[in-house]
Amino acid sequence: MFATKQSKFESMVRAYSTELYRYAYWLCRDRHTAEDVVQETFARAWKACDELRDDKAARSWLYTILRNEHARLFRRKPLDIDHDQALDEIVDDSARDPAQELEFRDAMNALPPSYREPLLLQWIGGYSCKEIAEIMGLTEGAVMTRLTRGRIALGRLDGTAARRRKGRSA
Repeated sequence: MFATKQSKFESMVRAYSTELYRYAYWLCRDRHTAEDVVQETFARAWKACDELRDDKAARSWLYTILRNEHARLFRRKPLDIDHDQALDEIVDDSARDPAQELEFRDAMNALPPSYREPLLLQWIGGYSCKEIAEIMGLTEGAVMTRLTRGRIALGRLDGTAARRRKGRSA
């Protein structure tokens, strides 16, 4: 039985670790913290693996654990801030347009968490409204409302950013 549990768990890790990391990174905005949260998620999943009845529910089950781990992490540990590091020392190695990336992050950060989290679960995790509702402990209608309001709010924020850019170039 142990070999079955172990192989089942290893399959879950292989299947979901990358997307769980992406979601954790979006939540934490720090590579090391995201890695820690994902590792803790899998540690908790291993302990509770026998409780998972339906293998099809593994993905949303893992996301729920990760979400709870992220919340638990910040309840027990204050944020690490290096006040001595100069902003000029921070380097972004991404291939994307830094201005657009910053505007998108600012817009996402400006959203209330109740709108931001369902959007991230849908865009990064690829979850349906029903799955997001299960993960967040909401009704499907509440998730659809939050997704719609989040998209509208992002559109407004994007319009504001576009007007600011236009004003600077004039």
